[in-house]
Amino acid sequence: MSVALIHLDPDSKLNLQGQIRQKLVEGILNGNFPSGTKLPSSRKLAGQLNVARNTVVLAYQQLIEGGYLESHQRSGIFVCQNILESRVGFQGKPSSQTVQDPRWRKHIRLNIKQKDQFYWPSNWQQYPYPFIDGHFDSSLYPATHWREASRHALGTRIIDQGEGDEGHADHPALIKEIRTKMLPRRGITANADEILITLGGQNALYLLSRLLFDRTTSVALEEPGNPKMRQLLNQAGATIINSPVDEHGLVINNRLSDAQVIYVTPSHQIPTAVTMPNQRRRGLLRQATQFDQLIIEDDLEHENNYLGQPHPALRGMDKDNRVIYVSALPKVLAPGLRIGFIVAAPEFIRQARHLRQMVIGRPRMLTQSTAAFFLSLGHYDAFMARLHKIMGKRWDALRQALNHYLRDIEIELPTQGGTSLWVQCPAGVKVKKLVNEAAKRGILIEPDNHYYSTRKHPRNYFRLGVTSIPEENIREGVIQLTRLIRDLSADQIQYLDASNPNLLGAKKLREVMSGATIMTHTFFGDPCTIELHEDGSMSGRSGHADEDCDTGRWWLEDDVWCRQWKNWGYGEISKLRVTLDADRIRWWRPAGRLVDAGILRSEKTSLDS
Repeated sequence: MSVALIHLDPDSKLNLQGQIRQKLVEGILNGNFPSGTKLPSSRKLAGQLNVARNTVVLAYQQLIEGGYLESHQRSGIFVCQNILESRVGFQGKPSSQTVQDPRWRKHIRLNIKQKDQFYWPSNWQQYPYPFIDGHFDSSLYPATHWREASRHALGTRIIDQGEGDEGHADHPALIKEIRTKMLPRRGITANADEILITLGGQNALYLLSRLLFDRTTSVALEEPGNPKMRQLLNQAGATIINSPVDEHGLVINNRLSDAQVIYVTPSHQIPTAVTMPNQRRRGLLRQATQFDQLIIEDDLEHENNYLGQPHPALRGMDKDNRVIYVSALPKVLAPGLRIGFIVAAPEFIRQARHLRQMVIGRPRMLTQSTAAFFLSLGHYDAFMARLHKIMGKRWDALRQALNHYLRDIEIELPTQGGTSLWVQCPAGVKVKKLVNEAAKRGILIEPDNHYYSTRKHPRNYFRLGVTSIPEENIREGVIQLTRLIRDLSADQIQYLDASNPNLLGAKKLREVMSGATIMTHTFFGDPCTIELHEDGSMSGRSGHADEDCDTGRWWLEDDVWCRQWKNWGYGEISKLRVTLDADRIRWWRPAGRLVDAGILRSEKTSLDS
């Protein structure tokens, strides 16, 4: 056997022993190492792969125990003679080419269309700036605590609790923990017969679609909205009523009265991340009662507000049992974890349980037991508190970076929290081109096309998430994205004309700016007020309740106005040229690019000398 057939990957998540074992198994099953082939000695293979001999010895031993290899005394290690006997008709390595057979088209009754779907690259973790929402960087996983919960679960008598496929009842301990630990965080009380465990959030939505939707059903869906839900509705043949979204989430209007079911993401709307306030939540519940409608509340995003208090779930406010609540344990608890749940009326849960058993059966009892221990040992609450703190810092870091480097555009739908921001592309920049060019520079951002129902909808947005990018990489990622946007919109950027009659010199700058008040807006559309004091100090307030405040200093260097905040703008010095047209003030970089604008209030705003 040639050693060249085995290559160890330094970036693999497997250890060296695991990689050797994996590569040998692949070679044996693909026919690269035929039955009876003699393998190199452990000493020789270790030298060729530059690993410890014991690493190869252990790999060989495990493959011998597994029946892949056999040891012949004084002859060496060989590929087992009968390893491929159970692989009927297999003659070696499978063909790399697949021939399309048109006959299958007439047999397949369900045509699943992947219209405008967007997928992240499988190697997204290798990109330096992955602004992805819903994927998690490895630093977040609570591996130690999850392993502890798993050990406890393995130590219990799972078999006695019905680990086999014939059962359909969920693990009582997990149901109890969801009732007492998770749901109260969202203001929900529920009995055990009102909860069903699912294989993740998407499986929950699938079960709902099969039970509730057909060609006679009309469903109100947010626009833009969850593309996975839209796809399920299309497959069911339901009539979709696209309903607009504003800064408070789903808009309650006359169109909603035509729907039998309303699907909504009130915590952090998908994809804009805006949060529905309590007043509108109550209005939506009144609407559902008036027109005898059901509401599907998708709370997979949970509610993480950093600028205000969290709101209770619609299900917790529902007094008429009209809300079907869908949520899940965060995927960041463990790689590949899929534990979702539905909270609804017992009558609905019974039917959903029967359907689940027909489709996939219940989620494994061992996984359910592990999740139950993770919750009962207090790890869940501690982890969620830690995650909330980390995501809050990342979210704030993204907001600060956007506000500092992309001041010439604004977010139209301000958010209170969540893990993503919905940003409109500057004029003249197409989001598809921006996404493609950003990826070439190591920046991953999400386009808007798959969130809309039609190509005719006016759109040009992209989504920035923070679950996958460490806080320390966010600022540089935004800097690189800003440079790309500048490159793509060079012909749209305003530059200062040196002959502009409104350009202020040193004397006029000091006269106008001393004691002035400037009113402007942040990148997120929040009002911002800056007071320039005559002693060279300044103070600033931003937010609708002046919740963000800072102080700093300002001074002149010839015809250049300089400022430095204590915290805003990373505490860096900004040097700017200033023009004043009536009360309209504009700041320009020394190189001439427009930075920001606002309204100046002063008794000295006249330009007459």
